[in-house]
Amino acid sequence: MSLALALKYRPTTFDDLIGQEAISQTLSMALDSDRLSHAYLFSGLRGSGKTSTARIFARALLCEKGPSSHPCGECAHCKMALQNRHMDIIEMDAASNRGIDDIKELIEHTRYKPSSARYKIFIIDEVHMLTNQAFNALLKTLEEPPSFVKFVLATTDPLKLPATILSRTQHFRFKKISQNLVTKHIEKILNLEKIEFDPKAIEIVARSGAGSLRDSLTLLDQAIVYSKNFVDLTTVTSMLGIIEFSKLDDLIDKIIKKDTNAIISFINEAKEYESEMVLDELTMLLKSKLLELDHAMPPLILERFFRIIAEAKSLLSIGSDGEFVLSLTLMKMMESLEILEIDALISKLKKDVEEGSSKVEQNSKKQEVVKITEDEITPQTIESSQPQERKNDGFEELIKRLYDRNYELGKLFDEHIDFVSFEDGKLTWISSVDDEQRKRLIDAWGIVKMFVQEIFGVDTKIENIAKKKVAKPAHKQNNEEGRQDLSSAQEQHPAGSCVAPAGGESEASKEKDPSAILDEPMVKSALEMLDPHRVTVKRKS
Repeated sequence: MSLALALKYRPTTFDDLIGQEAISQTLSMALDSDRLSHAYLFSGLRGSGKTSTARIFARALLCEKGPSSHPCGECAHCKMALQNRHMDIIEMDAASNRGIDDIKELIEHTRYKPSSARYKIFIIDEVHMLTNQAFNALLKTLEEPPSFVKFVLATTDPLKLPATILSRTQHFRFKKISQNLVTKHIEKILNLEKIEFDPKAIEIVARSGAGSLRDSLTLLDQAIVYSKNFVDLTTVTSMLGIIEFSKLDDLIDKIIKKDTNAIISFINEAKEYESEMVLDELTMLLKSKLLELDHAMPPLILERFFRIIAEAKSLLSIGSDGEFVLSLTLMKMMESLEILEIDALISKLKKDVEEGSSKVEQNSKKQEVVKITEDEITPQTIESSQPQERKNDGFEELIKRLYDRNYELGKLFDEHIDFVSFEDGKLTWISSVDDEQRKRLIDAWGIVKMFVQEIFGVDTKIENIAKKKVAKPAHKQNNEEGRQDLSSAQEQHPAGSCVAPAGGESEASKEKDPSAILDEPMVKSALEMLDPHRVTVKRKS
């Protein structure tokens, strides 16, 4: 009858322990120097060697040539210990014997000397399963046992042990066994068993064991049977129900290239697999890419992908549809790549702001001066600044963004603002808006200015030229209309009335007060739009 590989190749000496060199060395030196404690606590992952180490340590204590770190294996005590039938090695499973009565019976055994060996050794496995009453009953004996008694406690969860128990033992923490060591150990066993194998298949078996040597050997037993004594990649992946790394690697490549059709094809193919398994394999692949320093997958992207996978696993934990969660995860991973463009925009904007700040510092002593003359205030028709055809892509982009932000604002800008030029950082346009439209434009000026700076640059100056209609002189009005007005005025007012004042009293003949110019409605609107630092009014020569 063949034994399971985990039992057949169970370590029997400290040298046989895999991945626990620090513990085996410490215990060996304690045995050789006779510096032994009365109680030990072994904690760590399942299949990391806790119980095997406890049995090796017990045999080393009872060997006739010992205590020695290298028991002979030939004396009666060694042979009985190897066959697990030594009367003075008492193993107890605390998962099934966890009550206070079980501990009382154990304490009763400590009162009697060993039957034939040097010590009486108690190995309590899964000790964290004991009840609080059982722990309290064990405390005194564990602290001051008889000189011929040794305790070895083993647990996978030391945090559940009371602090009083921890303080009475020497604690040895068994670490997770690395994948490389597990792979080498499996290859060694397969060579001894004379079974052919594919190295890539062995790597998958070792990885699936998740640091537990016993779990890995159990999977290896299953793979040997399933593959008919040839452990290859296809049979192992089929047996474990996992996707090959090559397919996942190709999937990541398709995600980076944003190949939606290929991703949908993978989703259809992955229906036969468990979604959680696919996410776990993706996580392992991302980890390998991080350690390989793959330039196509910078840490920022890997971190985003990992967050998305973590969110997906939380959805699966509450019973969500696995196929939908997997599909959503892959699509979110593809969409997360768009954030790069936003990051680039932020960097560009930050650079523009820094450049703009340096220019402001260089010109800090210079102030912007807006000069307004009486000719500019007087309504007139602008003939020299005729609007050009819209050949500036930036201006078209400005109108497009205004439409996207506010359709009415974009329409107002499109119909009443005409591009003139963009030279030396100054954008010039002509506006033909009425009073109501001007008010709306002033209210939305912050939005317009923001888009102008994004498109043309943060230092862009805006020159707004108001387009006006020519006011018709009184003497060019229709004669008939003039006669009607005049006759009407004469009927209502005698000679010398205020409708036709003397020439010296005419408003046109009066010189305008410079301070009053700034109170003109059109000037106020211009000042609100341009927001200059200083305004100078020049007298018409």
